[in-house]
Amino acid sequence: MAEVILHVYDVKNNNSGNETLNFAIVQLNNACKQGLSIGGVFHAAVQVHGHEEWGYRLCDEGSGVYTCPAGKNTMYTYRERIVLGRTSCSSGKVSQILKDLSQEWPGNKFDLLAKNGNHFCNVLLQRLGVPKLPAWINRFADVGDIACETSQILQKTKKEMVTAGKEAYKNAIDAAFKAPKSLLGLSKGARVRTERFKPKFFVGRIAGPDEEASKK
Repeated sequence: MAEVILHVYDVKNNNSGNETLNFAIVQLNNACKQGLSIGGVFHAAVQVHGHEEWGYRLCDEGSGVYTCPAGKNTMYTYRERIVLGRTSCSSGKVSQILKDLSQEWPGNKFDLLAKNGNHFCNVLLQRLGVPKLPAWINRFADVGDIACETSQILQKTKKEMVTAGKEAYKNAIDAAFKAPKSLLGLSKGARVRTERFKPKFFVGRIAGPDEEASKK
C-alpha cells in the first residue's frame, strides 16, 4: 500500500515582481481555507510511488500532465502537504493510469474554471481509490463554474423567450389581417340567409303601404 500525498500551492509567483498581488492572494487563500464560501486560488499535485508529483497545466501542444520533484514546482509558492490515504495500486498500475491520463488531458484543453490542475488531481485520486481533494482547494473554480453555467442558462432562456415573443407577435399580426375577411364572409352569409328567410316568414303577416291605406 503506497501513501498518496497531495501538495498544495498558492497560485502566486515570487519572481513576478508584483508583491502586492502576491500578498493579496496569500491573504485571500488563508481566509478561504478557514471557511470563506467563495474559495481560494490554489494549485495541487499528487505524489504516489516515488519522489515526484504529478499535475496538470496549460500548454499549446501535447499533454498537459507534468511531473516535477514533489513540493518543488517553481511556478507557484508551496503551502502544505496533505496525506489523503493509501492506494492498493502497484507502481506499474500507477504508471498505466498516468499514461492514460496524459492522453486524456491535452494542455490546450486547460480551463481555469472547468478543467484545471485541481480537477485533474480529483480524477487521478479517484482512480487511485483514495478520497478527493478537500473542498476548500477548488471551491473558487467550482463557484465560478456554477456562475458561468447559470449565466449561460439565463442567456439561453432569454433568447428562447425573445424568439417565442416574436413568433407570438407574428401570429397575432397574421390573425389580425385574416380576421376582416372571415368576418366579411360571415356577414355576407348572414344577409343572404336573412333575405331568404324574410319573405317566407312575413308573407301575410305585415301589410304593405297600399294595403294599410285600403283598410283605412
